[in-house]
Amino acid sequence: MTPTTMRASVLRGIHDIVLEERPVPAPGPREVLVQVTSVGTCGSDAHYYEEGRIGSFVVQQPLILGHEAGGVVVACGSGVSRHTPGQRVAIEPGVPCFVCPQCRSGRYNLCPDMRFFATPPIDGAFCEYVAVHEEFAYPVPDTISEDAAGLLEPLSVGVWACRKGRVGPGSRVLITGAGPIGLVAAQTARAFGATEVVVTDVNARRLSLAAELAATSTIDVRGTSLTEFGYEPDVLLECSGVPSAAVEAIRTVTRAGRVVLIGMGGDELALPLSHVQNFEIELTGTFRYANTWPAAIALAAAGSVDLDRLVTHRFGLAEVEQALTVSARDETAVKAVVRPQE
Repeated sequence: MTPTTMRASVLRGIHDIVLEERPVPAPGPREVLVQVTSVGTCGSDAHYYEEGRIGSFVVQQPLILGHEAGGVVVACGSGVSRHTPGQRVAIEPGVPCFVCPQCRSGRYNLCPDMRFFATPPIDGAFCEYVAVHEEFAYPVPDTISEDAAGLLEPLSVGVWACRKGRVGPGSRVLITGAGPIGLVAAQTARAFGATEVVVTDVNARRLSLAAELAATSTIDVRGTSLTEFGYEPDVLLECSGVPSAAVEAIRTVTRAGRVVLIGMGGDELALPLSHVQNFEIELTGTFRYANTWPAAIALAAAGSVDLDRLVTHRFGLAEVEQALTVSARDETAVKAVVRPQE
């Protein structure tokens, strides 16, 4: 029997998170009610906690954070045909309008009316139950853990980035930043057939993990510059969000190479224009993802990407604040997850 109320971790303002009692959402037409079992913490969650905004997205009312979620279907709304109660699922946290030009052309990640978890004013998943459109709740096999089901979301970022960069057999890939996104991008690049994957960072522990998971080489850029290393990648996946790191990395990309900007840092980038023009380098941004969950599930289920290795800390629902700030206290932190049922 599904309860009528639930616990929810609510951001009321900068550095102000409280545990509240809220009604359990009722699934609408074609929606399923999911009991949330694990939610990964993301840099965007921490940014809302620290700053109360990301660019034009401003927290103006109490908001539930968290968008990297997995769980179990416990109830179905009218018209649901894809799920039955008891099905384990991974949640794609953004539901588009389905009818705008972007949606109709397959670029639903660019839908101007997207309703995305934990993006003001839409509540996220740091709570015990969420309602989601059945098309955006994906069945996962038992070989994928509860934590990994939620972390299919950052893996989808890696899949989308590799697709945008056209990573394939024989690709030589440079990944700047060995945070969670850099680590899943490295594993995805190898799974897509890249024969060389070089990962840079300033954290030796993360570089060691990158080498264990996928990187063929790593560079600690505190002591060695990319120029000194002399690597010329076909594809740059920029995951650091550090403008100076991005510019230095772009200068290394070989002729007719591709640059994919993933990390969110400064609002502007001093583009090395002569290098981009003379080498005919393609440069693109990425915004979330589209049609990536089936591939992400397949990669995780096959063991081609190890999401559980990213998890370094686990917290209960009453400890969301600790989960969002653990990386500032513990340099070994890579990915913290929240278990809403604990």
